[in-house]
Amino acid sequence: MKDIYRATDAEAAEKALTAFEGSEWGKRYKAIGQSWRRAWSEVIPFFAFPGEVRKIVYTTNQIEALNSKLRRAVRARGHFPNDDAAMKLLFLILNRAEKEWKMAPREWAMAKVQFAILYGERFTKAMA
Repeated sequence: MKDIYRATDAEAAEKALTAFEGSEWGKRYKAIGQSWRRAWSEVIPFFAFPGEVRKIVYTTNQIEALNSKLRRAVRARGHFPNDDAAMKLLFLILNRAEKEWKMAPREWAMAKVQFAILYGERFTKAMA
């Protein structure tokens, strides 16, 4: 799968996907290749971005860490008397998590430069 993500363009990615489908993993997990093929038109625009931007776009580490904090809080609490109580707990966890966000990912500096080149004034207005 890394060969697909790291491909230089859509053609190289499609070759990597075909190679994956022919490999032992691809034969064992046919649904993965089929899923990629069904969504290929949504995947192709991804390869128009430079490598720095792609890395920041496809990584999910921060999202997974935040989801882990939310699940841990809900699991520790157990049951809630109503939906509002659950929403308040999640709000408090998100509030606390936001205060811990001190540094952007190291790839963000390069991605910002690329976004500024690609989107120009639209990006600089969004950052203001």
